[in-house]
Amino acid sequence: MPSRPAERTDEAAWHAPGPQAELWLDYDPAARELPGFALGRRVLSGPAGAEVTGLHRAGVRCLRLTEPVRLCADAPPASARALMLLREATAQGLAVLWRAVCTDGCAARRRFHHLYPPERVAGAPEEVVADWRATYFPSKCVVRRGPGFAEVRDRRFGTLELFTIDEPGHLEQLDALAEGVGTDLLPDAVRRDLTEAGLIAEQAGRAWFLPMRVRRWPFPSLTV
Repeated sequence: MPSRPAERTDEAAWHAPGPQAELWLDYDPAARELPGFALGRRVLSGPAGAEVTGLHRAGVRCLRLTEPVRLCADAPPASARALMLLREATAQGLAVLWRAVCTDGCAARRRFHHLYPPERVAGAPEEVVADWRATYFPSKCVVRRGPGFAEVRDRRFGTLELFTIDEPGHLEQLDALAEGVGTDLLPDAVRRDLTEAGLIAEQAGRAWFLPMRVRRWPFPSLTV
């Protein structure tokens, strides 16, 4: 019984408004200063994929997250949702201005190094951000869906790692994992296998899928 109020609080926090972002119509810092290029601030409370698709169709090419994003396992719901938004924005080719916070050393493990690099990581050595920026390239960790399977191509840790997901029970969870699913609702085998492969993050009582969908294939494609 004592755990139930906490569960309700976490659920409410997960669905609270946010994150908030400043929006621009151009990548170039100089262009963003011109009249008409700034679109102001917006609270992005919907599903990450739908929010970013809507922004891209509206001409948004750069956004700034107004609050720092915690990377660690104890990150609050707002940070977990911001990271999923970053995943979708990176997949769409948007530039993202953001600040990260890390106090447990996770930033140096490259788990999130497929996301658009942050401006700084509070609590981490400067070389962590330098490494993130130096090694980043588009589509560094992507998932492609096919009939009856999904393929993940992952270069976050230097060499190419390939994962094929073809078990029906695993495939059934991918759409839910894209927006975060309660860890207690995730089948044990799915949670174990995707955790061992380094393909999910668990924060705020939710598990969410780290690889981004292929939206823009980089050139040359062999880099992926």
